[in-house]
Amino acid sequence: MKINLTINGKNYSDDVEPRLLLIHYLRDVAGLTGSHVGCETSLCGACTIELNGKAVKSCSMFAVQADGARLTTIEGLAVNGKMHGMQEAFWNQHGAQCGFCTPGMIMASKQILDRNANPSDEEIRRGIEGNLCRCTGYQHIVNAVKAAAAAAGK
Repeated sequence: MKINLTINGKNYSDDVEPRLLLIHYLRDVAGLTGSHVGCETSLCGACTIELNGKAVKSCSMFAVQADGARLTTIEGLAVNGKMHGMQEAFWNQHGAQCGFCTPGMIMASKQILDRNANPSDEEIRRGIEGNLCRCTGYQHIVNAVKAAAAAAGK
């Protein structure tokens, strides 16, 4: 089946099998390997991307379901070599350790700030609860979201 997508501002048009998961399309067809394949059951969130402005787990949908959509992956956040504010905050606040969850966690965290410019710790924790991290204990991630919010508010 032929699909047409806009990913990180670039148009893609490919024939895909109807059973191809969106995460596999991104990694194997589009060559965008920033989003990670974790559980493939939508539990871990390592594959989180934006689809038409909303955070979604790309392992939980088929590529054909995204036909005509506008997607943003972790690779699309940086502009002209400058990290997105959330990426920078994760770096500065040590929100990443092993880095496996980081792309999905950043995309989910960005969605939190897109909805609420000044979230509480509880709102941040609720917003990332669909993304698992086995290294940080989450506090550094919460700190990163708060730092990104503070930097955006300046």
